[in-house]
Amino acid sequence: MGYDEDLAARVRGVLSERDDVLERKMFGGLAFMVSGSMCCGIVGDELMVRVGPDRYEAALSRPHARPMDFTGRPLKGMVYVGRAGLRTARDLGRWVGEGVAFVEEVPASRRTPPPRIAASGAGKAAPKAAAKKRRSKRAS
Repeated sequence: MGYDEDLAARVRGVLSERDDVLERKMFGGLAFMVSGSMCCGIVGDELMVRVGPDRYEAALSRPHARPMDFTGRPLKGMVYVGRAGLRTARDLGRWVGEGVAFVEEVPASRRTPPPRIAASGAGKAAPKAAAKKRRSKRAS
């Protein structure tokens, strides 16, 4: 399916001041994670925003928003926003801001920690070494 690279660049611009943003391929598109939780993403040429169940109906009442029905069944708390609703930087910033606001309200215990990424391949052998060490302890 892919995703709109221009829209991805615009979302990156909105989130550029933060140091807790990760991008992850998800839902056949690109998801933006803030502090380990998905706040928004791009599927095709639409923005997907995680507004949460309490703000879901209000978000759907706004122009160019519709239920996120990726699986054929709406996911309450997630909406798609069409291109027409993202024309200006202000429009995009408002939608992305709503997604960020929601994930910042999610209790830390419910958040998924961001994946640990080894720099320059360092530490790639560590999992095998640790498993080997565990096996040798069991054999003793």
